[in-house]
Amino acid sequence: MTSKAAVTVIGLGPMGQATVRTLLAGGHPVTVWNRTASRADGVVAEGARRAASPAEALAASELVVLSLTDFAAMYDILEPAAGALAGKTVVNLSSDTPQTSRQAAEWVAARGANLLVGGIMCPAPMVGTEAAYVYYSGPRAEFEAHESTLRLIGAPRFVGTDPGLAQLYYQAQLTVFLGGISAVLQATALVASAGVPAEDFVPEAITTLDDTSAMLGSHDDLRAALSQRQYPGELSTVTMMGATADHIVAASTEAGIDTALPRAVQSHYQRAISAGHGQDGWASLYEVIRHMAART
Repeated sequence: MTSKAAVTVIGLGPMGQATVRTLLAGGHPVTVWNRTASRADGVVAEGARRAASPAEALAASELVVLSLTDFAAMYDILEPAAGALAGKTVVNLSSDTPQTSRQAAEWVAARGANLLVGGIMCPAPMVGTEAAYVYYSGPRAEFEAHESTLRLIGAPRFVGTDPGLAQLYYQAQLTVFLGGISAVLQATALVASAGVPAEDFVPEAITTLDDTSAMLGSHDDLRAALSQRQYPGELSTVTMMGATADHIVAASTEAGIDTALPRAVQSHYQRAISAGHGQDGWASLYEVIRHMAART
């Protein structure tokens, strides 16, 4: 029987622990290290090996997975052990910016290793399930060499050799996610201002999120509009929807709740109308969003 490749996991927050358990369940020997050593207790009890130092953790495996707060933590942990990096494939699943990812790839390469940057698109309880997927970017050969192991964490989606691309996709997806969360809370606060219990309205807001994909139209229609930069306004125009954005700001102001989010949305419509898109469809907001707003 062919033995499974050893893996080192550094960083044992909820995501790191879930990754370790998934790899153990897949038959891989796993070595772990965490700055707060007690966080390793649970996974060590389940079969992981505890390393006494980052250098020992690096020495244990060719494949090293980082699950940290950000890329700065990578430098803090690995710099003192940099001599043990040569020949390793480092998979950094931490969150940061695309440019930070590119700089990290150069740092890792200068120490004789290769960096794959990952963006894991699920919460910790979903790691290793069919619902999990992970964006990767960096050296294709390294990705392909370890793809079968990485697949245990979530379906791998290789998006290119530019190390920054995985974090670009990741942060873009989290823009959708965080925007949705704020929108639900904003809407609930608006209704609660009239004494409606939050628990009564939350299901309504969640239903709207579920229905949003239908409201957006087909993926092909939106892709075509944005790629061709043509925005037919037969069903609704920026002017019409901008009026609604104005009403949301007014209603939030009357309710005495925070108006930062609705004003940000309102500004997209105002700037799109000023740019001549008043009779275009809502997708034309892309034309103002893709450029930084002028500062006044």
